[in-house]
Amino acid sequence: MNLDEKKVNEYIKTTEKALKKIKVRVPKDINLEFAAYDFLDLAKRYYSDALYFKDKGDLVNAFAAINYAHAFLDAGARLRVFDVKDNKLFMVD
Repeated sequence: MNLDEKKVNEYIKTTEKALKKIKVRVPKDINLEFAAYDFLDLAKRYYSDALYFKDKGDLVNAFAAINYAHAFLDAGARLRVFDVKDNKLFMVD
């Protein structure tokens, strides 16, 4: 697969900016059930986007979208709001 370097650099710069803005804050009233369903919904939406971009021949955005999808799955697994025990598919021990 040939990735467009310009597009990859855009994604890298966006993530770089986001990393600089992060401040860790753990709210006491967090609703983990809402977070779980939200992460799952976002993962499904990005998965759907990846299929859409792939069908249109836009492999760069398909690749980016599928990585976003899996990142939400991994985040849910790491927060333990998803019951997964497969360390080959998810970032869990």
